[in-house]
Amino acid sequence: MGECYLRCVGATGGYLVAFSFKERFRPEWFDPGYLGDGAVPVAKGGRGAAWFFRVGEDNLVLRHFHRGGVPGRFIQKAYIFTGADSVRSFVEFKLLDQLFRRGLPVPEPVAAGYSLGGKLIYRAFIIVRRIQGARPLSEFASASCVATWHAAGSCVRKFHDAGVFHADLNCMNILVADQVYLIDFDRGRMMLEDGREGWKLSNIRRLERSVNKVLGYLPPLLRAQLWQSFLNGYHGVDQ
Repeated sequence: MGECYLRCVGATGGYLVAFSFKERFRPEWFDPGYLGDGAVPVAKGGRGAAWFFRVGEDNLVLRHFHRGGVPGRFIQKAYIFTGADSVRSFVEFKLLDQLFRRGLPVPEPVAAGYSLGGKLIYRAFIIVRRIQGARPLSEFASASCVATWHAAGSCVRKFHDAGVFHADLNCMNILVADQVYLIDFDRGRMMLEDGREGWKLSNIRRLERSVNKVLGYLPPLLRAQLWQSFLNGYHGVDQ
């Protein structure tokens, strides 16, 4: 399966862009300041570094890469540069491109870029097509939503069966629209087929912690019901 994107790398940065956008794409799209009022901040999820914008009939999402945890308190946007192919936005774009073309429910990758600040530091950006009408799984928080959680479990299992590791599986990175999608594959990767599957359990436990944190306001019995429905979907158990 050949590459479906154009690669352009220079002395101060570079980008990848899907062939379907190469005639229209401008590197300035990575700058919300350039987009002006057309860049609408994403209010939910992430660290406040994503924007919705529109190009013609296409609804897109721009995300700037931010560090989390303790490092993020000191250096939010800067990463050590070790070569273009190791840039986090490039790695995520290539993974998304692979998953999208395999028919897995992920956002369509549009472009990825980076800019160098000196020789050792870079900032990274990615643009994907917006999933229309999508809402995070966390908003489906009533007893009437058990079928949605079951579908979410089935979706995650589909990725695991394909050997896809999601580094930040939480209930804000599971979106529900016409179907269930996974988003934000920063640090995600394809796992080696060596028979070890502990990473899958680790993924599920991470998601469970997210559910307990974000939906901690729910009555414990309801939260347990939704989570059990997710597990049933993951394990292929009927509702």
